[in-house]
Amino acid sequence: MMVLEGMILFVPLIVIPFYPREAKLSVIFLIPACLSVMAGLFVCRYGKQIGNSSRLVVFSWFYGILLAAVPFLMYGDVTPVQALFESVSGFTTTGLSVLDVEKLPHTFLFYRAFLQYVGGLGFIMTMLLFVQEKDSAVLYQAEGHPDRLMPGIGKTAKVIGTMYGFFLLIGTVFYTIFGMPFFDSVVHTMCALSTGGFSNRMDSIGYYNSLPIECITVILMLIGTTNFSLLLLLFKGRIRDFCKSSEMRFLGGLVVITVPILSGFLVVGGKTLGEGIRLSIFNAFSALSTTGYATCSYNDWPETALAVMILLMIIGGGLGSTAGGIKLARVCILMKNLVRNIRKKMVPDRTVLLTYYHRGTEKELLENEQIEEASTYAGCYVLIYILGTVLLTFFSGCTLVQGAFEFASSLGTVGLSIGVTNSNTSTICLLIEIVGMVLGRLEIFVIFKALKKNKEKS
Repeated sequence: MMVLEGMILFVPLIVIPFYPREAKLSVIFLIPACLSVMAGLFVCRYGKQIGNSSRLVVFSWFYGILLAAVPFLMYGDVTPVQALFESVSGFTTTGLSVLDVEKLPHTFLFYRAFLQYVGGLGFIMTMLLFVQEKDSAVLYQAEGHPDRLMPGIGKTAKVIGTMYGFFLLIGTVFYTIFGMPFFDSVVHTMCALSTGGFSNRMDSIGYYNSLPIECITVILMLIGTTNFSLLLLLFKGRIRDFCKSSEMRFLGGLVVITVPILSGFLVVGGKTLGEGIRLSIFNAFSALSTTGYATCSYNDWPETALAVMILLMIIGGGLGSTAGGIKLARVCILMKNLVRNIRKKMVPDRTVLLTYYHRGTEKELLENEQIEEASTYAGCYVLIYILGTVLLTFFSGCTLVQGAFEFASSLGTVGLSIGVTNSNTSTICLLIEIVGMVLGRLEIFVIFKALKKNKEKS
């Protein structure tokens, strides 16, 4: 992992031949990359193996985040915490930033986007594309990938990597066709697929003021927030099985309900009907997919519209995708269980009510174990969200709605901002958001498992 994460820092150097004036920046990436590769080779030879899979996943993420912060720090004009924040925001595919992207060189703009592209796949997934370990299946699941698409983990990783690469190519081509510069197309495609949201424009997608570009971005965000196993069904042309998925139906229902409501709030707040519909469609998908691309400022939005956005960010995207949040599958399971419990109150005591959950091709009975997992995770998530909101509101001096919006964006790895996060944000607020981003990306319990001591049998 240390060797692999060192190699990641070599990739931004491919931009330098196209922008030769930035050649002097090569050393900023070469030094930490070479040191990491050498350290990794040394550990391979003399180090001790980490037995706990969750501990290895957490180590990989923390080491990668610290390593990726070094180029930001060497570039200058940022504090160590700001450099760490940018690295965490990249690898966790959040998209919040404290940098002025209009002043960054192309090498760093590409670097930020590539961090999100790798972070969307995950370090373990990226490793499995090249190297197979004996505990690959355990590591694969420990990083938050619940589905195995092919009989072997290696083949699964390669299928996912191929799909990811294919969509990167297609997205770049379509962005370029509809007027986006080629470099911008590569950056925005990587960040849309990873549901990351980093942009090389201060106004994000709103900079282009183009309906076709917004439509392409919505499609890429939907691809990024869709479970990899469901994407494979689309690849195989099994559209009927894809549409049967409870997760996709729940996503469709959420969009049908929330977009008109959000549009109505925006119209009441002063937008025209056309503006309200266009803004609500794009920004609702951006929040629900946890991508974080924006087409406007949220400072003039009514609080009712912001509340809808907060709810969508908390729900999040597909389980096993690059998205954050509680996840559609868990919320869908909890809603199905709620409906079943309500129905129980209205039928005779001896009536047996069966509730099913569709996972594409599989139709399975909803069991207590699934409900318990979903409710436990959702409960922990909400508690962390409340605590983080209170702390961020207190230390930043913002309003409760602003604090709730910003921390929902951090914990959900979304990246939308109402103005709380910027280059002047205090260190304590950045640290609060960093904790939220890490917990949201690693899904809380992976970190708990990593901290748990192994019990050795006597």
